[in-house]
Amino acid sequence: MKGQQRILWALAAASLASCSGGGSAVPSTGAGAAPTNVSCTGGCANATTFLTVADVEQVIAQAIAEAEARNTNATVGVVDRVGNVLSVYRMGAPATRTTLIGSASVSTGLNGIELPASSGPLSGINIDQLAVIAKAITGAYLSSEGNAFSTRTAGQIVQQHFNPGTLGAPSGPLFGVQFSQLACSDLVNRNTAGAAPTVGPQRSPLGLSAAPGGFPLYKDGTVVGGVGVLADGEYGIDTAFADHSQNLDEAIAMAATYGYGVPANRRADQITVGGILLEYTNTEYSDLLSTPGTASFASLGSAGIPIPVTGYSDGQIHAGTAFGQPASGVRPEGGVNFPGQNAFVLVDAANQPRFPLRAGTDGASALTQNEVLQILRAALAVAEEARGQIRLPLGSSARVSITVIDSLGTPLGFVRSQDAPLFGADVALQKARTAALFSSSTAASFLEALPPAQYVRISTSGNGLASNGQVTLGGYVSAAHSFLGDSTAFADGVIAYSDRAIANLSRPFFPDGIDGTPNGPFSKPLAQWSPFSTGLQLDLAINAILQHVIYAAGAGTPDVAPGCAGVGLSVSPTLALTPSTAPPRVANGLQIFPGSVPIYRGAKLVGAIGVSGDGVDQDDMVAFLGLENASAALNGSINEAPANRRADVLTPRGTRLLYVQCPQSPFLNSDQENVCEGF
Repeated sequence: MKGQQRILWALAAASLASCSGGGSAVPSTGAGAAPTNVSCTGGCANATTFLTVADVEQVIAQAIAEAEARNTNATVGVVDRVGNVLSVYRMGAPATRTTLIGSASVSTGLNGIELPASSGPLSGINIDQLAVIAKAITGAYLSSEGNAFSTRTAGQIVQQHFNPGTLGAPSGPLFGVQFSQLACSDLVNRNTAGAAPTVGPQRSPLGLSAAPGGFPLYKDGTVVGGVGVLADGEYGIDTAFADHSQNLDEAIAMAATYGYGVPANRRADQITVGGILLEYTNTEYSDLLSTPGTASFASLGSAGIPIPVTGYSDGQIHAGTAFGQPASGVRPEGGVNFPGQNAFVLVDAANQPRFPLRAGTDGASALTQNEVLQILRAALAVAEEARGQIRLPLGSSARVSITVIDSLGTPLGFVRSQDAPLFGADVALQKARTAALFSSSTAASFLEALPPAQYVRISTSGNGLASNGQVTLGGYVSAAHSFLGDSTAFADGVIAYSDRAIANLSRPFFPDGIDGTPNGPFSKPLAQWSPFSTGLQLDLAINAILQHVIYAAGAGTPDVAPGCAGVGLSVSPTLALTPSTAPPRVANGLQIFPGSVPIYRGAKLVGAIGVSGDGVDQDDMVAFLGLENASAALNGSINEAPANRRADVLTPRGTRLLYVQCPQSPFLNSDQENVCEGF
């Protein structure tokens, strides 16, 4: 969007925010509710900004007070900014806390799983605790000092139309992001003891959540964690955005944020994407039935109890980590490899970089360590010059995570901007791996060799699980061959695929947003599609997701190992789990929204770059121009995919696939247009 357009939309947002009702109202603040204005732009987090035990107790007490005022029971989860579970608190008997995933009207994917069962082996198995952790992590991971996104915001940007319900509109800009931060990812960490918080980013039991009832928590203008609530028993998605009706989970979660609320000038409903105002909440503080500031954890009595969660929490209440400090797992790089660039890296518990610079592992033409460094430096420099799309105040630079991999999916280096939203770390790696896999000559054989995706339903007999059908992943390859009219697609390595191109093939309509057209070959048909059943993206990882959910629910089964692709799962006559032996080419899963391009040495695929964090067009541009600028600095030793081999030379069903799409007038100090043309 051009500068003048952005300003007009910002003024429109401010005007809407001054009105009452709906999701765009500025919150009534009250004493200590939330600041109406902050000046933090990415540098406020310090060693003193974290959730204390008293903070966590207050957040829980405020949620419980609102639940009691609404005469309902709720489960509440609180996490720190890097996803450590600080507490899960449940009201009511476990047997009464039934939770339905997705929709009962769609039978594929994760839809229709409901626990605990009425009887049988799974009658004592709950998943409400997993749902609130996922909601809390979503609020924390999608937010920063420049933007605050809730799970309602997430629900708005992952559906088949943007805005939801707008026929003929393209899919949400972060379509597919819900299947990131998965427990099977090899990027996320695992605090399986659930005791003292440790380095992140931590995993989420159900990925990111699009169900209302999750918010970020702020102190002193910076994100310190998130809160998630489940009271209505539905872990689904709001498809009726236009009616702005209140949601029970969201109301209780909003009460929980009192005193830890989002600064009014950073809420999602002050931000536009493609001219559409984002949503944050349908319940404001003025709509609450309780007086949250007077709530006291010490006065809760027998309202409920903190509970342990297998693989996440020991049942105690913990303080969180301070983001940006080594103990959080995210810290300044120190200027060793990125002098003057304010770069941040992921570190382990010993404060050592988790993804140190290295050369590729895929043969004589592999990327060198210096080439990896130059790509990361160049991409970070593009982000620093770019205008942030989903970040306030206007005129902020883009904040992103950047990953470079080799052609086998091996991470060769990682860097992030200060205050980039944390979800982008896992997503950037997913995007890079998606581009590298589908641009290779072995993508088809890799997918065809994976075990079938197992759908399940809850049964009251046997082991409590029954088959709801299987899907062979090779079927997606066959569908793509037919769709593209090319029986060698994804088996000859001729075409270079970006994540945007794969995204084109992964929508329930093709072309994207054109209702009534058939689905892309990597998507479910619309009648079988939902955010809990996207197609190849989910089916590649569903066995691993289910294994972890069964484990974390407390069924006594083993946890999933790192590696989302290749897990075997069958449920009849007994539950059988087979660890993955697949190479780690997409070990943290696929991603199907833009922000990656493959890397070539001449005509040979040698890797990919993935970018995530600040709007999909910006992500595309940072990846594409970062590689282009690095190529120039390296005298052409590496390069973009040859132009005649990029996916935009393909026109399935008469519609050209897209390769990259860069923003209009994207730079802060330049009015240059068409910045990605001519390369």
